[in-house]
Amino acid sequence: MLKRMKKLLQQHKELILYIVFGALTTAVNYVVYLPLYNLLHLSAAVSNGIAWAAAVLFAYISNKLFVFQSRGWSLETILPELGKFTLCRVGSGVVETLIIYITVDCMDMNGNLMKLLTSILVVILNYIASKLFVFKRK
Repeated sequence: MLKRMKKLLQQHKELILYIVFGALTTAVNYVVYLPLYNLLHLSAAVSNGIAWAAAVLFAYISNKLFVFQSRGWSLETILPELGKFTLCRVGSGVVETLIIYITVDCMDMNGNLMKLLTSILVVILNYIASKLFVFKRK
């Protein structure tokens, strides 16, 4: 049973690590978003934009080092990788912010609930983009 579980964990190590670091990235996002939205009463879209920037920085470093194990730190590696990563995150960040803006700021839906629901979509989009476009193995 333990051997089987170990083999299963090894086979899905990348996905498991992505989920773990995705959860931590989401935590960073929420730690920034919730006080801005709930305590400082900034709009949901502004709060989300600031939280997004903090989360992207954390996500790049953790994805590079732990999930996709991209070890190159030369400018030739970092610049295209960081550029693609940021571009993908800008895309998913725009999608998230538009959904938040429309549902919360325009339709007056619950900001905390909509943040949770859009986060699920964003995690899926970001994994696909990171695996297929940013940190793809040669």
